[in-house]
Amino acid sequence: MDLIRKNMSGVLLCGALAVPAAVVGKMFPVIGGPVLAIIAGMLLAPLVKRQASFAPGIKYTSKKILQYAVVLLGFGMNLKVVMETGAQSLPIIVCTIATSLVIAYALHRAANIPGKISTLIGVGSSICGGSAIAATAPVIAADDDEVAQAISVIFLFNILAALIFPAFGTAIGFSGETGEAFGIFAGTAVNDTSSVTAAASTWDSIYHLGSQTLDKAVTVKLTRTLAIIPITLALALFRSRKAEGTNGERVSVRQSFPFFILFFIGASLITTVAMSAGVSADAFAPLKELSKFFIIMAMGAIGFNTDVVKLVKSGAKPILLGFSCWVGITVVSLILQHVMGIW
Repeated sequence: MDLIRKNMSGVLLCGALAVPAAVVGKMFPVIGGPVLAIIAGMLLAPLVKRQASFAPGIKYTSKKILQYAVVLLGFGMNLKVVMETGAQSLPIIVCTIATSLVIAYALHRAANIPGKISTLIGVGSSICGGSAIAATAPVIAADDDEVAQAISVIFLFNILAALIFPAFGTAIGFSGETGEAFGIFAGTAVNDTSSVTAAASTWDSIYHLGSQTLDKAVTVKLTRTLAIIPITLALALFRSRKAEGTNGERVSVRQSFPFFILFFIGASLITTVAMSAGVSADAFAPLKELSKFFIIMAMGAIGFNTDVVKLVKSGAKPILLGFSCWVGITVVSLILQHVMGIW
């Protein structure tokens, strides 16, 4: 009861902010609810910080509810379907993820970009935007300013991809007879689900393909999302080893292990088994929607805790990093599609 009383007002505040952000986000999917929530939170932060009673609940939302959102995300993953239909794009997915992470690490060292921001942008660019950042932030103990910085960078290149890629795909000669090539391209080279959907839907409407491109792009995107599992586990192990080396003391992997990822895997397995037994995907739709709403709540909480002045002052290098990852992923995706005969 003490926990509820302590956090209630802050959690309710984040929920109240998330409702209009979710509604408007559905009206403008290219922007999306999470980005609107984090912007609104930043704008309202000076007023909210005057009320100390909100602070515990806001912190709880930005940390714990963010983890709950990742767990619920698993209910949108039918592993059997994803692996069967995503196998064609798997080499491209693996190579684009590796490219983004290598670029993020290289620029972290060369341009002296903070390690946690580099990790968040590298993972967010290569896997699934906000969802990957949501899963990674607790594992590396990123603070709210770092999460806000990464989300802002990912958002910028999401918008550019959704607006530019359909015209770019036409210019370089993607087939308009099927949605396969552009669907794989959108699914591997666009960061967040909302922008993947927007770009693929635009291609379908231009070439009158129904939902061919969208179906392909979303499947590839879901396959990419599975990379959250090995990436977060590897980061947890790396963090525990690094802490051990720094402190000279033995650090238990259990202390830094992201147990919420195990629940994410469990949710995915439940969905897979249930759907194999004939349960409709619609049965899991409410949990998927709740996951999206929790992410919006958490982004609003992060906005409340973000120092906008600090964000603006430190913005140039993270944007350069996001741009470099974006270009690298795009180029690798195109080269591999050409080599594999998809395009």
